[in-house]
Amino acid sequence: MTLFASTIALSAFLLFLVQPIIAKQILPWFGGSAAVWTTCMVFFQFTLLAGYFYADTMVRKVAPRRQAVVHTSLLLLSLAVLPIVPSEALKPVDGSDPTLRILGLLALTIGLPYLMLSTTGPLVQAWFARRYAGERVYRLYALSNVASMSALMAYPPLIEPLTSARVQSWGWSAAYGLFALLAVLSAWAGARAAAGSSDGSAVGGTPQAAMAQPIAQDSTATPTEAAPTWARQGLWLLLSALGSVMLLASTTHITQNVASIPFLWVLPLSLYLLTFILCFDGQGWYRAAWMRPATALLCTAMLGALTWRLKWPQEWPWIGVEEALMPITQAVPLYALGLFAVCMFCHGELVARKPAPAHLTRFYLMVSLGGAVGGLLVGLVAPVVFDWTWELPLALVLAGALVLGLSSGWTARGFALLCLGASVWAGMGYRDDIRSAAVEISRNFYGTLRVQASGTEGQANASWRLMHGVIIHGEQYRAEERKREATTYYAPTSGIGRAITLLREAAPGQPQRVGLIGLGVGTLATYGRAGDHYRVYELNPAVLDLARRRFSYLSDSAAEIVTPLGDARLVLEGEAPQRLDILAVDAFSSDSIPVHLITREAMATYRRHVHDGGAIVFHISNRYLELTGVVRQLADSIGWTAMRVVDEPPKDSDGYHSDWIVVTRNPGLILALREQAKAEEASPDPRLKPWTDDYNNLFQVLK
Repeated sequence: MTLFASTIALSAFLLFLVQPIIAKQILPWFGGSAAVWTTCMVFFQFTLLAGYFYADTMVRKVAPRRQAVVHTSLLLLSLAVLPIVPSEALKPVDGSDPTLRILGLLALTIGLPYLMLSTTGPLVQAWFARRYAGERVYRLYALSNVASMSALMAYPPLIEPLTSARVQSWGWSAAYGLFALLAVLSAWAGARAAAGSSDGSAVGGTPQAAMAQPIAQDSTATPTEAAPTWARQGLWLLLSALGSVMLLASTTHITQNVASIPFLWVLPLSLYLLTFILCFDGQGWYRAAWMRPATALLCTAMLGALTWRLKWPQEWPWIGVEEALMPITQAVPLYALGLFAVCMFCHGELVARKPAPAHLTRFYLMVSLGGAVGGLLVGLVAPVVFDWTWELPLALVLAGALVLGLSSGWTARGFALLCLGASVWAGMGYRDDIRSAAVEISRNFYGTLRVQASGTEGQANASWRLMHGVIIHGEQYRAEERKREATTYYAPTSGIGRAITLLREAAPGQPQRVGLIGLGVGTLATYGRAGDHYRVYELNPAVLDLARRRFSYLSDSAAEIVTPLGDARLVLEGEAPQRLDILAVDAFSSDSIPVHLITREAMATYRRHVHDGGAIVFHISNRYLELTGVVRQLADSIGWTAMRVVDEPPKDSDGYHSDWIVVTRNPGLILALREQAKAEEASPDPRLKPWTDDYNNLFQVLK
C-alpha cells in the first residue's frame, strides 16, 4: 500500500513541479507573455489525456504481466531524454505566432517523461484495486491532488528563490529517476497481484477477463455495474471541460482585468485543485442540495460584476490604469469564491457519477479529455475566434444551464431558472458595455488590446488610450494642436524625457540614435527630429498595427523610424552594434514582466549597442515590484552608474507619476540629472542575488 501511495504522490508532485520549471526556462524565449503559460497548459493537458488513454487501453486490452513489461520499457526509455533542459536551437527566429514552436519544444524536451507521469494515477489505482479489496481506491486521486498542490505551493516561495533554473532541471530529473524506480516496482507488484488472484486462461483466456475479476469494487459502487453508457461518459467530459474552462478563463480575467498582481494565478489553480481533493476524498464534502443553488447564484453575481467592472470614473485618469467601482478587495474574493463553487459543482457531480473501479480508467480518460478540451478552447480556439475574453461569461452561463439541467424538484429548478435568466441578461449587458466602451478591440496570442476614447470630441483633454487588461500602454490627445505632446510616463520631466533632451543638448546639431524596447502607442517618437533614427522593438504585431492606425505618434514624427518585430533581446542579439545614444527598456509595467530583459546577459547585449557616452534607461514604474536593486546590480555589472529619476508631475499636467533609472558612464549626463531632475544614485539591495538567465527571483522583489 505504501509503494502505491508513494508512487502516486511523487508522480503528481513532479507532474505539477515540472510545469513552472520548464515554463520559466522558455518564457524568455517567447517574450514573457502570459499566453506562453496558457499554451504550456494546453500541452500539459493533452499529454495528460494521452497518458490516460494509454492507461485505459492497457488496463482493458493488455494482460497484467505484459502491462508491466511495456510500462517498464517506456519508463526506461523516458530516462534517455533527461535532464529536462530545452535546446537553444529551438528558440524562435521571428515574431510569428509561436504556438506550434512552443508545443514542439515541450514535446521534445519533456514529452515522454510527462507522458509517463500522466499514466501513473489511473494505472496505479487499477493495480491498487486489484490487490486491496475493499479499499476506497478513489481516495488515491485526492492524494495525487494534495501532492500537486504541494508542488504548486512550494515553487514560488521555496524552490525558485533558492535554486537556479539549471539546478531545478537537474534536481527534477534526479527525482524523476526515483519515480521511475517506484513505478517499475508498482507495475510488477500489480502483475504479481493479478497472477495470485486470477489466471487469465482460467477466466476465459482474454486480457479483459483477467483484469475484470480481480479488481476490488469500491464500497460506494454497485459490484455488478455495467460499462458506462456514452451519455454518462459525455456528462463526465462536459463537467470536466467546464471546470477546466472556468479555471483558465477566471485566471485570465482575475490577472488581466481585475488586478495585475504577481503570483495571483496561484489562487485560482489552488482552488481548482482543492475542489478535486474535497470531492474525491470520500468524506462527502459535496452536498448537491446546497451547492447547486449556490453555484447558480454565484454565476449570476460574477456576470453582474463583469458589468460593474467596466465603470471607470473620469476623475481617476492620473493613476494610469483602469480602475473599477468594485475594489480589488471585493472583486478577487468574489471571482475566487465563484470559481471554487463552479469547480465544486463540476467535480462533485463527477464523483456522484463515478463508476466501479473496474471502469475507473475510462472515467479518468473522459475527465482528462474534458480538461484537454477546456484548455484547447481557452488557450487556442478563443484567441482566434473571439475578439475579447468572452469565454468567461459563456462558461458562467453554461454552468448555470447545467445546474438547471441537473436540478430536481420545482423549487430548485425554479431558482436555477431565475438565476440563469439573470445571468443571460447580465452577460448581454456586459457585451454591450464592452462594445460601447472600446473604439476597437484586438486579440491574438499575446492578449487582448482595447482602444478607448476618453473625453468628448472637441475638448482639449479628449484622448485615445490603448489598454491591455488594466495596464495602459499609452495615450494621445485627439485635438490637432495637442497630438504631438508626450503624455503618461513619457513627459519631458520623466527620466526618459530628460535623458533624450540632455544628451541632445550636449551634442547640438548632431542626429540622435534611439532604441526603444516596447512600442506602446509610440509616444517617445514625438521626441524625434529630422535626421534622428529611432529603432522600436515590439513583440506583438497587433500593438504595432494599432499604433499605426489609431495613433499618429509614429507617422507625425520627423525622425526615421524602424520597427523590427520580435522579441527585443533576440533581435538585438542578431543585429550588428547600433551605436545608440539611448536605449529605453520599457517592458516592466505589469506583473508578468519579461525577466529575460533584465538579466546580466541582457545587459551585456544592451551595452554592445550603446556607445560609451550614451545611456540605457529602464522604466521601472510598477505597483507591485521593486526593481531598483535589480537594475543597480546590472549597472554595476558593466561598470556604469545608475541614476534614479522619480517624476511627480502636477495632477493637471499631461504626465503620470513615473520611475526611471538612467544607466550611464557619461559624467555630464549624471551631473545634469542631479541638478535638473534631483536624481540620486539608485540604492543597492544587498539581499538580492544578481539576476541572470539561469537565476531570477520575482518573489524577493515584491513590494
